[in-house]
Amino acid sequence: MLQISTKPPKRAVLVIFNKINLNILPFFDIEEKNAIQQRLNDGIQIIPYSKQQKTYFLFPLEIDLTAKPDNIHEKLRVQGNTIYKMCKEYKEPEISLEVLGDFGKEYIASILSGINLSDYEFLKYRTKPKGYSLTVHVDPLLVDEAVINELNLMAESVRITKDLVNEPVSFLTATQYSKEIQKIGEAAGFSVTVMDQKEIEAEQMGGVIAVNLGSSAPATFNILEYKPKKHKNEQPLVLVGKGVVFDTGGLSLKPTRNSMDMMKSDMAGSAAVVGAMYAIAKANLPYHIIGLIPAVENRPGYEAICPSDVITMYDGTTVEVLDTDAEGRLILADALHYAKRYKPELVLDFATLTGSAMRAIGKEASVMMGTADKAIKKKLRKAGGSTGERMVEFPLWDEYGDYMKSEIADLKNLGPMDAGAITAGKFLEHFTDYPWIHFDIAGPAYIPSNYNYRGKWATAYGVRLLFKFVQNQCKDDNTQPEKKSRNNAR
Repeated sequence: MLQISTKPPKRAVLVIFNKINLNILPFFDIEEKNAIQQRLNDGIQIIPYSKQQKTYFLFPLEIDLTAKPDNIHEKLRVQGNTIYKMCKEYKEPEISLEVLGDFGKEYIASILSGINLSDYEFLKYRTKPKGYSLTVHVDPLLVDEAVINELNLMAESVRITKDLVNEPVSFLTATQYSKEIQKIGEAAGFSVTVMDQKEIEAEQMGGVIAVNLGSSAPATFNILEYKPKKHKNEQPLVLVGKGVVFDTGGLSLKPTRNSMDMMKSDMAGSAAVVGAMYAIAKANLPYHIIGLIPAVENRPGYEAICPSDVITMYDGTTVEVLDTDAEGRLILADALHYAKRYKPELVLDFATLTGSAMRAIGKEASVMMGTADKAIKKKLRKAGGSTGERMVEFPLWDEYGDYMKSEIADLKNLGPMDAGAITAGKFLEHFTDYPWIHFDIAGPAYIPSNYNYRGKWATAYGVRLLFKFVQNQCKDDNTQPEKKSRNNAR
């Protein structure tokens, strides 16, 4: 974590300086500076140098000010990860920051953000955990205390989301997930209402019920609400998250080798909603937000839904289920219909929905599509660019809707191999009558190898994006997006 401190540095110091001018390093004589210069010439990115019982981590910063600001800040966050790894290698528990030369506070904040976000390990199931954590002491003259507090809040919220996603289903059943959300809500200051299996059945949420039929554990439907007394938006922002705590594919068992190994992460979209609402509530942002999380297990139990079955969704639409591994859209559809009762200003859903999205753009961004106006999409791209949680917009042309028409029901849950991410989005669109954006985060949400400051496994994609979007909305006088009218209510 980051701490504001005016105390003199202890045994480890992080020194950020201008790469071109080594003369501004007051800690070293000419011979030492020559040795440092040689390391720079060899292309070493960060230089550890021990002197008088202190370790100096020398970071020669070089900023191309002609680059796009978002690219600069993302590069600096990634370089913060390099600093963190070096400190971990040297087993330094804390370092003090010194900045030599003229660098803007925003640049320093991005480096600190990269360090802070890198400081994560999931060690709950280690019998002898040997964790590492780094504290960075920062002079308030370098970075404002409010900025430090926000960076710490972001790191904390990301950790909460990562912990949820990294938990195995042996612990994090749908019921346990609801309990964890309630604890997080209590700590942050938002309410959590949990509908149990009987209430879900009474509501006739056909998608949620069908997906969970093969599991011996009950489903839940979680309603999170953060409503400060003085909120800027007249109508709530609704966040919907896919909460499949484990996905075997159901009777359409996942055929790809090792593909099931990562399926505890199929609730990453919902965990991003939880983490974002934690951050927003803790920061006391004046915005009314509702989170909807259907939580299920998709298992091939003896009562599991079968390919070719027809189910009736929460809004009355009949759906031919051609593939039980296309289950996420079924539970999201019910949640999207439930959202209509709030008459929302905007609905954003997050889901690890399709391999098609991942194959299209990889881990570098999510796929975005929806019916909200251009102004909202621009604001989302702005928030994504500033946080490094980028998105690529796909179209929702009417022709894609034809792919989802069934011969025996209103819709089918699976289209052809082509345009898989889009047809999934087109399926979801049917259940909306408000401004809406869908984020398919299958690529960036869970990565089986180290990926800079995002780490390994859960990345918590969406938490910082949503926080920044809401934060910007709170600063913007025009928060009400254009309403899209469709006669689709139940």
